[in-house]
Amino acid sequence: MPATFTIRDHTLTAPPLAAGLYPVATPIGNLGDITLRALETLAAADVIACEDTRTSGVLLKRYGIETQRLSYNEHNAAERGPDLLRRIVNGQSVALISDAGTPLVSDPGLRLVREGAAEGLTVIPLPGASAPLAALVGSGLGEGDFRFIGFLPPKQQARRSRLADLKADMSTLLFFESPNRISETLADAAALFDGSREAVVARELTKLHETFHRGTLADLEQEFAAMDRVRGEIVLVIAPAPPRQFDAFDTDDLLRNALAEMKTKDAAAHVASLTGETKQSLYARALALKNDR
Repeated sequence: MPATFTIRDHTLTAPPLAAGLYPVATPIGNLGDITLRALETLAAADVIACEDTRTSGVLLKRYGIETQRLSYNEHNAAERGPDLLRRIVNGQSVALISDAGTPLVSDPGLRLVREGAAEGLTVIPLPGASAPLAALVGSGLGEGDFRFIGFLPPKQQARRSRLADLKADMSTLLFFESPNRISETLADAAALFDGSREAVVARELTKLHETFHRGTLADLEQEFAAMDRVRGEIVLVIAPAPPRQFDAFDTDDLLRNALAEMKTKDAAAHVASLTGETKQSLYARALALKNDR
């Protein structure tokens, strides 16, 4: 019997799947944020590996998908992972989903994909909803590089140490954070970064109470410190560090040090990331320095 799924009372047939591991992105809140291809894959798969079968059951019931579900999470990965990989070796298709969003982004699915790839099994990712990307788009911060950090350490000393490492990073920074810790994290970020650095706290993305809190780190620290209780899943977006000011002698020293360990092109790119100067101008300067040796 062919696999089917339902969209707005219309029953559709899912095409058969080849054997393989299919990491499938699922909605981060609004159940309408799922692709047609994802629904076809979830319906046609021989089994769906879920972070939590009950959570995933809400989505699957919405679309009339009755595929067998098995839990796969940090608590049972060592036991369940080999079974899922054996299924693929024996010709089955395994869909992998997290509770919400794109698998492998701060969840245990990464282990299964690594093990499957190491055994030469086919891995076919299906893109879709992603909380960090939704927050970045809604924030309006940054024009180029961005860097997803994931969760910061829960203890203050370790959290401050990690933030200190990121203070001069010239990429837009994206963090997951707990509503119970966002106030403390904003206070640490405001203290270690320039308090006037622009930032956005994105809460409940794609859900009914989606909210973007915008301002400087100092502003946001005060806003969240005054709240009695913070609810919802959170992505914190922090604008890039401003370019440091370097004179020609500083830049030449940086290039010389980089050239001692890197090729000319790589050295120019590395120093560009530190100084904000163009790769082209630094590449020309690096060639000149090499010729002066």
